[in-house]
Amino acid sequence: QFFVFCHGLLQLSQLLVSGYLKSSISTIERRYGLSSQTSGLLASFNEVGNTLLIVFVSYFGSRVHRPRFIGCGAILISLAGFLMSLPHFITGPYEYDQSVASTFSNTTDLCQPRVPVSLGNLSDAGCAPHTARENHEVLLIMFLAQALLGIGGVPIQPFGISYIDDFASERNSPLYLGILYSVTVIGPGMAFMLGSAMLRFYVDIDKVTGDKVQLTNKDPRWVGAWWLGFLVAASLVALSAVPYFFFPREMPKEVGEMLQVALLTLHTNTSCFPLVLLRNLRHPVYLLVVLAQVNLSAMVAGLATFMAKFLERQFSLTASLANMIIGAVNIPGAMVGIVVGGAILKRFQMSLRQCSAMCVLGMFLCLLVAFPLLFLGCPTQKVAGVTYSESSEFGHHALECNLRCKCPEKAYNPICGSNAIEYISPCSAGCSVVNTDADSSVLNYTNCSCISENGLAGFAKPGTCGTSCSHLFLPFVVLSCLAGILASTSHTPSFMLILRSIQPEDKSFAVGIQFMLLRVLAWMPGPVLYGSAIDTTCILWGKKCDRKAACRYYDNNLFRQR
Repeated sequence: QFFVFCHGLLQLSQLLVSGYLKSSISTIERRYGLSSQTSGLLASFNEVGNTLLIVFVSYFGSRVHRPRFIGCGAILISLAGFLMSLPHFITGPYEYDQSVASTFSNTTDLCQPRVPVSLGNLSDAGCAPHTARENHEVLLIMFLAQALLGIGGVPIQPFGISYIDDFASERNSPLYLGILYSVTVIGPGMAFMLGSAMLRFYVDIDKVTGDKVQLTNKDPRWVGAWWLGFLVAASLVALSAVPYFFFPREMPKEVGEMLQVALLTLHTNTSCFPLVLLRNLRHPVYLLVVLAQVNLSAMVAGLATFMAKFLERQFSLTASLANMIIGAVNIPGAMVGIVVGGAILKRFQMSLRQCSAMCVLGMFLCLLVAFPLLFLGCPTQKVAGVTYSESSEFGHHALECNLRCKCPEKAYNPICGSNAIEYISPCSAGCSVVNTDADSSVLNYTNCSCISENGLAGFAKPGTCGTSCSHLFLPFVVLSCLAGILASTSHTPSFMLILRSIQPEDKSFAVGIQFMLLRVLAWMPGPVLYGSAIDTTCILWGKKCDRKAACRYYDNNLFRQR
């Protein structure tokens, strides 16, 4: 029972490490200027290390000291977690464009017609050769950490389950495995909640004092303390790894009805390996169900990675709130669906045909509920020169209004004009005066030559105008949660279809192949495909040393539809 407790704890903290990355992905994109395709590849890269080794591990399962192997895997995972947060400590503080000169930047993005360009212009700031190299190092470290995370996770599930199944009584074994399974479902939800808690802190909380930070967490340039969660999760893993080095190689079996040792691991001879593989893949029910699961899993993998980012952009939420919604609403919804599906199965003792009918019904209802999500949202806010050109309304002068300002082309410090149009920076709106309060946070910008109201120069507030979609947020959350519940009711019946349609002696092998196919066809490519699709809807890319960085503005309608 102590082993089951430890294993539950370990699986939970392992999921915290891998799930936490998904919750902070939009923040890491912004901090290091990554495209969604790159961040999607990063998010699914742990599956690579995992898949390469999983076959060997399940094959050698019965011949090694399993608890010790699990302990070593856990230490690798904890190492991976600490590595993930390393980039924060080797790169300098996060820099963003400011209107008020501060301790680490004396440049400004106000309209300064009189100043010669050579002085403090932003466009070339921070483009020393080391910055570009720094970025390569960051990516290298993160990809390495993800690969380690995958490799470390290999022994945990198969060895833990077979160890429990070997030494638990037949009566208790299903209960223990059920406990572990429920932990694996709770884990991701807790990871998103951890993300929600950590992203409320400013990224450089350890490098700059609070009064120097001029951003609030509603500002589009805000970057939360993404690295903190990795430290927390990695420490938890390291802690739960300790007991594994003290478990024996074999335990006396719990007193049950029969004294037989049933190994979950593969005991097929290598000679008939291809035969069994062919026999299973030729089985139409098995093949179709696995392909259906692949499609569903690819969707889940992509959504888990980018759903928070979607909520942030579509409904102008903070990263912290978006994670909170996913961790507290969507993931528990999926849990409820899985439980309900299992309960219906048990209550009505369904045949195979009824199982498949239930899967089809669940997915069909899910599609019906999810269809309105295509329309729940609104277009990108009006951004001067990006999604909206003023020349059509004000004749010719609108384009020239900021020419005299000599704006740096890559400045990004969005402001919302009194005419409800957003400008990429105070300079592009032609603002020459900034008003601050006592602690040097910006109150508003005035004398803006591009924002004309009744012939007078207008003013602007710092921060983005945001989308006007807040009233659609609640219906979106309710519908997406419902769709998730309906889709996940088919989880258990689809497993039953697989387990009951193949020969008993192939069972563990078939499940192994199934997970293998899910990894290779769904969990790996899913986030990359979603990330690439999201990248195609970008209207304005940020620039970092002449290379494409994170996206500044998306076409929200396209983002939602794709």
